[in-house]
This record gives sequence, C-alpha cells and structure tokens, in this order.
Amino acid sequence: MSDVQPIPAGYHTIIPHLCVTGAAQAIDFYKAAFGAEEICRSPTPDGRLMHAELRVGDSVVFVNDDFPEFSGKASSASALGGSPVTIHISTTDCDGDIQRAVDAGATLTMPPQDMFWGDRYGRVQDPFGHQWSFSTHIRDVSPEEMQAAGEAMFQDPGACE
Repeated sequence: MSDVQPIPAGYHTIIPHLCVTGAAQAIDFYKAAFGAEEICRSPTPDGRLMHAELRVGDSVVFVNDDFPEFSGKASSASALGGSPVTIHISTTDCDGDIQRAVDAGATLTMPPQDMFWGDRYGRVQDPFGHQWSFSTHIRDVSPEEMQAAGEAMFQDPGACE
C-alpha cells in the first residue's frame, strides 16, 4: 500500500488557481499584500511561470502566467477586463489586512464596514484584475436576524452601514 495521500497535507479540496499576466510580479504583490509564502514555481524557458504555489494563511493558491498560444485565447483576468470571481480571506484583522493590500498596490473597491451578517467586511482589486474580499467575524447573528437585515438592506441599500 502506498503512503501517498490523495490530497496532500496542507492542501484543501478547493484551491483557487489564478491566471495572470505577469505571474512573477503577481507573486511579489501577493507576498507584500497578503503575506503569502512561496511554496514553489516552475518557469518555462521564456521566463513565464507555468505553475506556482503560494500559501496564504492556512490555504494554498496556484498562480500561472497566461499561455494563449496553448489555449487559443487569453484567459488572464486582466486580458478579460477583470474577473467575476472573488477570492475571500477570513482574517483576524480585516481593516489592517485591507490596508496592507492597498499599501502594496491593490485598489480599494469597498471600504471595511460592519455587515448585517456579523462580519466586518471589505474588498479590493489586485493589480492583476482579481477581486479579494476580507472579513473578520465580530458577532454571531441568528438566521432570522440575518434574513430580516438582508431584506432591509434590499429595501434600503444604506441600511447595512
């Protein structure tokens, strides 16, 4: 019997895999903005990265350069004008981590605020077109309270501030 684990230790079932234009620069940004630790990188002869792995907190993120010559089209978030996907970071310091990302070059898209579902929450866009959200859980909210507050927000979008 093999001792190889089907999901390696330290990896989770779902791993975000980001296609970017300028993967080496993205890795530098993710290190500065999110405290990412580089696990590995596999460059191609022309210097682009076909695969890299970063650890952010207790999670792994894969990063690679765009290779339109193999897929027939550009597929990085910047080439597509952004991404509809948001990568979420649960943290103990939502405000501080958002500020760190902004200081590293991210664009603030939603300042941190206390939300009706019990989290302090905000969002940024990284220089490579990917959306990142951050939250710190600050209070427990019952499903009934969350439902009522959500309905109120849709009646008056300013109600959640």
